[in-house]
Amino acid sequence: MFSPAVRKPHLLHRRDKEEASPSPPPAPAAHTPSPRGFAVHDRPATGTPAPWTSSSLLARISTSTRTDRTGDSGQIQPVHVAEFPPKVRNAQANLLKKSFSGRRLLAGRIDKETSLAWMICGNELFIWSYLASVAEDCLVLEVPSSLMGNKDAKSLCGSQWTVCVMRWGSIGASTRNSGGMLHRRSSTGFILCNKRTQAIAYWPDIYAKSNKSPVLGSFGYDDTSSGDGTFGNCMINSLIAVAVPGGVNECIAIASEPTGTLWLFQCSPAAVHRREIQKGTLGVYDADHSHKNSGGRSLAWLPSKVSSEASERMFFLLTSHELQCWSISFLHDINCKKLGSQEIVGNDGDLGIKKDIAGQKNIWLLDMQIDEYGKEISILVATFCKDRVSGSNYTQYSLLTMLYKPNQKFSSEDNVTKTERFLEKKAPSQVIIPKARVEDEEFLFSMRLKTGGKPSGSVIILSGDGTATVAIYWRGSTRLYQFDLPWDAGKVLDASVIPSSDDRDEGSWVVLTEKAGVWAIPEKAVLVGGVEPPERSLSRKGSCNEAVAEEKRRNQAFNASVVPRRASSEAWSAGERQRPALAGIAQQAVVDEESEMLLNRLFHDFVLSGTVHEALQKLRAAGAFDKEGEMNIFVRISKSIVNTLSKHWTTTREAEFLASTIVSSLIEKQQKHEKFLQFLVLSKCHEELSSKQRAAMLTVMEHGEKLSGMIQLRELQNALSHQRSSTKLSPQSKDHSAGALWNLIQLVGEKARRNTVLLMDRDNAEVFYSRVSDIEDLLHCLSHQLQYIITGEEHPSVQMQRALELSNACLILVQAALCYREEHKDWYPSPEGLTTWNSQPVVRSGIWRVASFVMELLTGPVAADMSMKSNLWSQLEGLTDILLDAYIGLLTAKFERGEEHGVLVQEYCHRRDELLGSLYDLAKQIVDAKYQESAEVTDNLDLKESIFREVTSPILATAKRHEGYQTLWQICYDLSDTGLLRSLMHDSVGPHGGFSFFVFKQLLNRRQYAKLSRLGEEFQEELATFLKGRDDLLWLHEIYLNQFSSASETLHNCALLVSPEEDANLTSNRKQLSFVERKRFLYLSKIAAAAGKDAGYEGKITRIDADIRILNLQEEIVQHDPEYAQDKYTTKPVRPSELIEMCLKRDRELSLKAFEVFAWTSTSFRSSNRGLLEACWMNAADQDDWVSLSQESTSEGWGDKVIQESLQGTVLFNASRLCYSPDAVVYEGTFEEVLPVKKEDVYLRGLESRCLSVEEVLMQHKDFPDAGKLMMTAVIMGKELPYTITAAEPIEMDS
Repeated sequence: MFSPAVRKPHLLHRRDKEEASPSPPPAPAAHTPSPRGFAVHDRPATGTPAPWTSSSLLARISTSTRTDRTGDSGQIQPVHVAEFPPKVRNAQANLLKKSFSGRRLLAGRIDKETSLAWMICGNELFIWSYLASVAEDCLVLEVPSSLMGNKDAKSLCGSQWTVCVMRWGSIGASTRNSGGMLHRRSSTGFILCNKRTQAIAYWPDIYAKSNKSPVLGSFGYDDTSSGDGTFGNCMINSLIAVAVPGGVNECIAIASEPTGTLWLFQCSPAAVHRREIQKGTLGVYDADHSHKNSGGRSLAWLPSKVSSEASERMFFLLTSHELQCWSISFLHDINCKKLGSQEIVGNDGDLGIKKDIAGQKNIWLLDMQIDEYGKEISILVATFCKDRVSGSNYTQYSLLTMLYKPNQKFSSEDNVTKTERFLEKKAPSQVIIPKARVEDEEFLFSMRLKTGGKPSGSVIILSGDGTATVAIYWRGSTRLYQFDLPWDAGKVLDASVIPSSDDRDEGSWVVLTEKAGVWAIPEKAVLVGGVEPPERSLSRKGSCNEAVAEEKRRNQAFNASVVPRRASSEAWSAGERQRPALAGIAQQAVVDEESEMLLNRLFHDFVLSGTVHEALQKLRAAGAFDKEGEMNIFVRISKSIVNTLSKHWTTTREAEFLASTIVSSLIEKQQKHEKFLQFLVLSKCHEELSSKQRAAMLTVMEHGEKLSGMIQLRELQNALSHQRSSTKLSPQSKDHSAGALWNLIQLVGEKARRNTVLLMDRDNAEVFYSRVSDIEDLLHCLSHQLQYIITGEEHPSVQMQRALELSNACLILVQAALCYREEHKDWYPSPEGLTTWNSQPVVRSGIWRVASFVMELLTGPVAADMSMKSNLWSQLEGLTDILLDAYIGLLTAKFERGEEHGVLVQEYCHRRDELLGSLYDLAKQIVDAKYQESAEVTDNLDLKESIFREVTSPILATAKRHEGYQTLWQICYDLSDTGLLRSLMHDSVGPHGGFSFFVFKQLLNRRQYAKLSRLGEEFQEELATFLKGRDDLLWLHEIYLNQFSSASETLHNCALLVSPEEDANLTSNRKQLSFVERKRFLYLSKIAAAAGKDAGYEGKITRIDADIRILNLQEEIVQHDPEYAQDKYTTKPVRPSELIEMCLKRDRELSLKAFEVFAWTSTSFRSSNRGLLEACWMNAADQDDWVSLSQESTSEGWGDKVIQESLQGTVLFNASRLCYSPDAVVYEGTFEEVLPVKKEDVYLRGLESRCLSVEEVLMQHKDFPDAGKLMMTAVIMGKELPYTITAAEPIEMDS
């Protein structure tokens, strides 16, 4: 493409040079197909490898022989992806016979979104998926004669065609890629446009079986806006299309002309209409040049995810000096409006490219591309310059990157378009070639720009002469990799990017050639095989790149190892001249390489001789045991053994031969891996690894597990293939694609092919069965893409059959690996803290995805055959076992490493309960079905129970092993088997009480207290521990255990419990107790204390009597006043202080009740509530009119007897007698200790610093100055008289 201004070396010299360089050995003659009809018979042996030479041969070379030191020549060569379909090859041969050489006769492109390639040969349009390893499924459409134009030579020119492809339906990238990997046909529209005549053929759905005739739109050459003939005889230079929202197979297409005219084509299954949306105008820029190319250069859609509204789409138009932003509205009618424009080439270099610089003669904006996120716009720029020193002319090619502002607000005026700044310059222009040959405009405007491929940040530039050049700024300089094909291979028609297998980074660059099929450019080919731009000009050193001067200085250590070479395919075989960039990395790489080569040689010697010669010492000295994990050389050798591609495999073989070859190759790998393990043991490397590098040794053993699982998986696929071939079905049903396992293998293999372009020429199944160490990819595919393997459109019976196939595959894979682990258990290192591959998140996620899908099918409303349900049930049972065992393994490893595992435990319990619950529900359906089949006229319950036990026995075992208590309980409950229940309670001892606690909770929720008590006879300690939070039931169990004192305490606490604690695990919680029930518990507590007769039981009985008295007092107080008749006071015990305050607020009768409450409380309570007690005495004094009583006694002259009789009716007298009389009943101590009667008693007891006396309290009363003597007389009389009322009577139990 970018040819420098010097003459190229003669082809003979070039051929000699290439022949001198190492190249892959040619394919054996026996495997070389016959030459194709169009090929030249004396094709040179060098240059681009022939498509039939397997490029994946390099992938089979051991990692030890493919290192940086031995060269990267294989990895910097293009990789042949796919050959043309036979139909295309035949059409090319026929066209070549009818035409003459030297003219581009073919047209073809690659559509990135759909992965479809198309090619026009004569009047036929061929469409196929270029990613298929064998592109046999090719669609042929006839190009209408009205589109071909005049029957002259120019009408056959391949450059006159342009195409737009629409994949109908709103599908995401992952859906599109998954469907493409399975090569499923989705409804696709196709627009074919003749650039010269603007004639359009529109196929609404190219895969429609009925009508394949296109809808034509012939508008005539004379109908166009410019009839003067434009550049290259092409009136349209860019065409883009998009689907109309809500329409059925409807789309619009936007076309631009070099003059600036924009056309809108509305395509529907009925017709194609055209209308002009912008008139072509002669630009005012560059008036010295022709105006015919001053208009539109390139069109590009802004990605839909960036658009603000779903009913609008935006696109950009690149002109000769600016970038225009347009909007299309689909509301009501399709309306196109120009939003704004921004100058790219102008006087401000900060906004774009500065013009009129010395030596600059002209600037062309050639093409543009927008990244998939709509953030960056890349523009290819060519600048015509003149060297002021030598006076020679040259062209400089550069790449300008602009950033789009997504939230830009444009002017709302319809008629006036203001120039808005919606772009920002990301960085100074990156110069691709500072000095290149001067080309004419026809060559310049034939260049096309592509972005998005690997390496990240690289672009590919296509030119009209059929070359493709990848450019990337890497390690401080621009590097070019030119893809050119010699002699008969033809020119490059188009380039694209291999779509990613998931929604992450894109893949490698891929190019479509005229005659050699489709080729991919590996990422390493660009990085290692790329060269600096040719013909650098020392006099214009500063023009290379304005943005990287500082970065160059920082990265000069990297640049020193790069040898400049010409930008051509000569760099393919020059990888051996590359040196590692950093000395430390290089030194480590050499050490690793030498130790790996030593291990390979020692193992090879062992295979030949069966002996080891001081292997352990040699490997220690070589540093073979220095690295852990995947970088360990033992792991790498083991991985290379199990991942080796067989040299005998080829996609041209028959399916039966390929199947047998795969199996034999896997067996060979297994035998070699066993040999490798024997070598490790005999050389004592196994002991070294098992003690110091356990993770590495485990990985080596897991390679054997995966290989064993892969062999069994292949046997399953063979069995399924034979089963289908022996069944009398339609030819379509006999194909492998009828199986879900085949589709799964295709998806996984295709993903590996896309991620490793060296394998692109290999069959998907071959790649899958070769990548043994990456078998987790199969589970990853199931986790994320199961919906594409089993689609919702399929019949439920078909879905069940396919789910059965996939679940069986997962079971066989994991069980074979676990069987290998059991057989070789003595070879494994100590497992403490190690995580096995089957416990990894990707494996668990894949198995869970399949299991959950099976559960959906089994619980769905669609009726299915019971035999199919039974088979699926068996598979679900197996999936449950391996999934729960994987969780247990991971939880054990995390616990041993001391890592947090709470979230994992929750996930494990949730999935365990869901799986076991689904299994048990379906098991009951299977039991009913079997009973219906075998039952006689009369009911046979014994037979049904026998069937039930037989069917549920595996569920019982799994639930017992994984503590699935709900399932265990349901089985025992449905069987009414208390013996089984008691046995499981003894066996299942886990955390939080195990199964016993679960059973107790279930009985408690069902209020089956009698059964709970009977279980307590056998599980005494367990039930006692469980009932610690349930005093209302615990006392019964304690009495059964003859623990009477504990039962008394439990009853006592339960009676006085204000509010029982609620248990979230119990649906049956305690209700509030009434006064009668509380007193009954207290009476029972009194009896239990008496029966226990422990030390101090009399005091316990006294305390219980006091609490009974307080309860009685509360009941009397509540009944006395209707205001207190609330649940708060009638069901819950009230604190004594609160009871006393209630009495203080009421009449004289309740005033004495306050002293009774004090009497039945403890000394500590009275001491801590002296103030409240003093308030009671003040309240008692308030209940009588002491002034009147004193005046009456004085005026009437009462005697002692009259005074005594009068004072006995006062509250002070009765309160004193109740608290201080000789016969007063007070619990625990006396009132004298807290509040003495007389003031002198305080000093006698030494309490003057702590309390007052009753006398001192009453002295504060308002009536004390007038009647104080009489008040104290009442108090002293009450203290001296005996207290003989009902307080001393025994307490009777309520009935």
